Amino acid sequence: MNHEPRNMSNNTVLKVENLSKVYRLGEVGTGTISHDLNRWWAKMRGKEDPFSKVGHVNDRTQKAQKGEYVNALADINFEVKKGEVLGIIGKNGAGKSTLLKIISRITAPTTGRIMAKGRVASLLEVGTGMHPEMTGRENVYLNGTILGMTRREIDQKFDEIVDFAGCAKYADTPVKRYSSGMKVRLGFAVAAFLEPEILIVDEVLAVGDAEFQKKAIGKMQDISSGGGRTVLFVSHNMASVQKLCGRVLLLENGNLKINGDTDSTVRHYLQRNKDLVFRAPLFDRKDRKGNGIIMFQDLEILDVHRKPLTSIVSGMDVIIRVKLEARANLNNVIIRIQIANELGENVFTCNNYHSSKYFSFNSGVHNVNCIIPKFPLTSGIYFIHLHSFTEKGLADEIEYTYKLLINDGDFFGSGKLPMQKDKILVKHTWEIK
Repeated sequence: MNHEPRNMSNNTVLKVENLSKVYRLGEVGTGTISHDLNRWWAKMRGKEDPFSKVGHVNDRTQKAQKGEYVNALADINFEVKKGEVLGIIGKNGAGKSTLLKIISRITAPTTGRIMAKGRVASLLEVGTGMHPEMTGRENVYLNGTILGMTRREIDQKFDEIVDFAGCAKYADTPVKRYSSGMKVRLGFAVAAFLEPEILIVDEVLAVGDAEFQKKAIGKMQDISSGGGRTVLFVSHNMASVQKLCGRVLLLENGNLKINGDTDSTVRHYLQRNKDLVFRAPLFDRKDRKGNGIIMFQDLEILDVHRKPLTSIVSGMDVIIRVKLEARANLNNVIIRIQIANELGENVFTCNNYHSSKYFSFNSGVHNVNCIIPKFPLTSGIYFIHLHSFTEKGLADEIEYTYKLLINDGDFFGSGKLPMQKDKILVKHTWEIK
């Protein structure tokens, strides 16, 4: 990998050429002396790794074969201009984090090269670059020094960093005592305020609260437009991508599928993602997270008479029935149902945790009904995401489990439909005194 700015135009700060990353599943190294010798001989002659060419597409839904070579990234090419905010999107396992780790010099590519101008600061996971035994103050100075800044430069930025992160009170407390939100706020502030030429931000902003996410996006806009610095932004929140990014890369199974304008690329991704998701029944979905002690099996939308619905009218009483399998006797189970709009933004959440009504299940299959009186959304298409938690953490998570079609109805009982720009309806009354 080459981080020297050769063969780059004056306005280009990052150039990725023929980049590939190959992993061998189940083993470290090639596993045989003959393969190691072949790889070494190819490297001595300046040739590509002969085993990287046999890598399969990185489809994580397929069962792995022992010793199989998989392309986490395959022949990626793109350039980024000074002051540009580039979005990188794709499903889990598409290769986004691998690409950012290579650009950040955390790992090396199998083939290809990267050329970058200036300092690169990365925020790839909660607590990136933070030493847990050191205080927040010490970590700020450590990271600044790694980025090549002088102590005087860091002194000038220190107050801004801790104020932005909202942790001035805990600056002299070891980072290991910080919450995940505090860690990500401080990590982002360090990366943003120490003025790198290229700032890389992965999905970690999702850990922060809504106020911090808004501040972080505003800061990234300031960095790019006012400071002329470059931002690479990875997120599953398409609304944030559309707001922040001028151009977007879409990765799919390690391949660069689209390098284009934000709106059309996001629309293509959302539509393709939904089309692929809804082909598989819920019990057979492979794109799920969790330890598997609970597995979602099915979901249906019912009316108050327990009859299936194909669409919902605003204001009607609705039951969301979730069928799940408990693979052990479980207590203190939390089921979370999220309703999201077409951009992937969460609109509202139903969560038995909020009502302190924890579930207990015996091993086996169970139905859980979530009753929503006077369904509060206006007309449009929405999607349901499912999550389950036990005392051991996340048990099962599946996004886009169900496509909801909502039609406008007489929510207020007045015979008048809501305003077109309204999305959430709230029952209310008026009085004059």
